[in-house]
Amino acid sequence: MTATATRTSDQDTARRSGLRTVLSKSDAFGGTALVALLIIVTVFAILEPQFLTTSNLLNVGRQAAVLIIVACGMTLVIISANIDLSVGSTVALCAVVGASLSATHGVGGVLTVAGVVALGALIGAVNGALVAWAKINAFIVTLGMMTVVRGAALTYTDGYPISGVQDDARYLGFGTVGRIPVALIVTAVVFAVVAIVLAKSVAGRHVYAVGGNETSSHIAGVAVARTKFFVFVVSGALCGLAAVVLLGRLGAGLPTSAQGLELDAIAAVIIGGASLFGGRGSVFGTFFGALILAVLQNGLNLLGVNSFVIQILSGVIIILAVLLDRLRNRTRK
Repeated sequence: MTATATRTSDQDTARRSGLRTVLSKSDAFGGTALVALLIIVTVFAILEPQFLTTSNLLNVGRQAAVLIIVACGMTLVIISANIDLSVGSTVALCAVVGASLSATHGVGGVLTVAGVVALGALIGAVNGALVAWAKINAFIVTLGMMTVVRGAALTYTDGYPISGVQDDARYLGFGTVGRIPVALIVTAVVFAVVAIVLAKSVAGRHVYAVGGNETSSHIAGVAVARTKFFVFVVSGALCGLAAVVLLGRLGAGLPTSAQGLELDAIAAVIIGGASLFGGRGSVFGTFFGALILAVLQNGLNLLGVNSFVIQILSGVIIILAVLLDRLRNRTRK
């Protein structure tokens, strides 16, 4: 090999190494998703003057709150190389149980919130136990749980909504602090806590390790089963919290609510740069990914685009996000 060829090879290696570094740092803070979000916001701001009004932006935040909360839990699950298809059904069951506690049984707001979050965590614990210790594939477990829990919500209510929820139980989804909706404050707290857990805690490092290589993690002394159980419990608990926010917004528990939420949550995580194969992901990217979906729906609604077309575009975005993930993987090799 000539000296010129050697220099060219070294330069190519250096460029690939630099590109991998840039992509890694970008993924850590959702850089790609953020750029896409800014482009989409700019386009809508030009096409529709009402888009950037304070009232509309707050509306986007309210609409995105439930998705962001659920997607933060989904981020943990996907980074650990698992998946949770039961989140939408869990939100629905938690919402109708919360509505029943408040409207039918007169339970106070604090106890209603605690009970609903505990119910979500319990559903997550069942998922986690079956995945971690019964060694059943997470896709199969949560697919079955999705049907079971949705059926439980419909059975519990006979298919009818439960209305008359007390104001104290609605506060997290309906209340405001000044002009800021409480739902946005709750979302910000959830985001911050999950970000800290992933970046600064031993549990967060274990989640990445298990998703990256389960066998190596086990050899290194990581409690693999306990880590899997942990991510599903957190996901379920956040579904319960999201149900409280949704209950506050709607003022009633609907057994048919949150249909398709599991796909939106997975899409937000993947758009945000996480890998479906685990070991890589960022709650920052998830946050921007969820906002992309919410902004698209809001902006297209303002432009009068048919809701069926919005569904098509959402599906296209998911496919493009997966293709981008494959390109990232090839670049890193």
